[in-house]
Parts: sequence; C-alpha cells; structure tokens
Amino acid sequence: MDKAKQFGFLLKDVSRRYVSRFEQLASEISLTLLQCRVLVNLHKSEGISQAKLGELTDTDSMMMVRILDRMEADQLLERRPDPADRRARRLYLTKKAKPLLDEVWRLADTTRAEVFAGVGKADRDVFMRVLESIHENVCALEQAPAIWTASPNSKTRAKPKRAARSATSK
Repeated sequence: MDKAKQFGFLLKDVSRRYVSRFEQLASEISLTLLQCRVLVNLHKSEGISQAKLGELTDTDSMMMVRILDRMEADQLLERRPDPADRRARRLYLTKKAKPLLDEVWRLADTTRAEVFAGVGKADRDVFMRVLESIHENVCALEQAPAIWTASPNSKTRAKPKRAARSATSK
C-alpha cells in the first residue's frame, strides 16, 4: 500500500499517543492537559478574558468555567474585574502557578525527547519544517472554498479539488 495513503491515520495516531503520554506525565503533578493549556496560554496572555481563553484552548464555555473554577480554588489563577466591562473578568496567574508552569514545560520537554528518541537533529529539523508547511496549508484551507468534482472511480462519490498553487507561492 502507498504509505502516503496512511498519512492521516498515522498523524492522528501519533498525535493521540503523544497527548496520552503527556497526560500520563502531567497526572503525576495532578494536572490535566487542559489545565496545562490554560497555564501556558495565561502565561502568554495574562489579563485575557475567559471567552478568549476558551477560543485559544478550543474549549467550550461550560468546560472552561469548570476548569477555571477548579484552578481558582487551587489558587493557580485569579479573576479580576475588567475595567472596560463591569460584567467581565480578566484572568491572571498567581505566584503559586509559576513553578507549576515550569514543571509543565519540563514535562513537555521530556515527552518531546521521548518521542524523538533515535531521531537525529537534522531529521528533526526537516520534520519540523515539513510539519510547519503542512500546518500552513491546512490553516489556509480553512479559508479556501471547497470545489467539488466527480470522482473518476465512482459516479456517487465526490472529492474536493483545490486550485493549484503556483511554484513561486508558498
């Protein structure tokens, strides 16, 4: 079988297993993946609104409220009034969260090192460049309209068709 046909399945399986390994390590410090994502995103964007944080972490508002309530009870973050909107609250990390954030980064480094074990630096660099290019492509596809054409193998199936990119465009 053509290895390229397995691309999507392999990508999904690697992602699932990578996340599972990270979650296993994070559970040792009593954090979930979502809590780690909240810590990292708050560190990058302190003062962010709860709604924006939900967008950044791809988390629905009900789940986000539960996560933030728990993290606030654990004194990892605090909600402060938004000076521009008295109904809204802004989110900030506490001093207690800072060492935990360092631990999250350590776990990420450990997981990445485990996953890349036996893969040389040159191959890792090439892999990351290719992965970044693929990421750019899928992000661009979110904005591109789908053009459907009949599949040559079946009259009932259809496949998406994209306009070809020029060799000079990225």
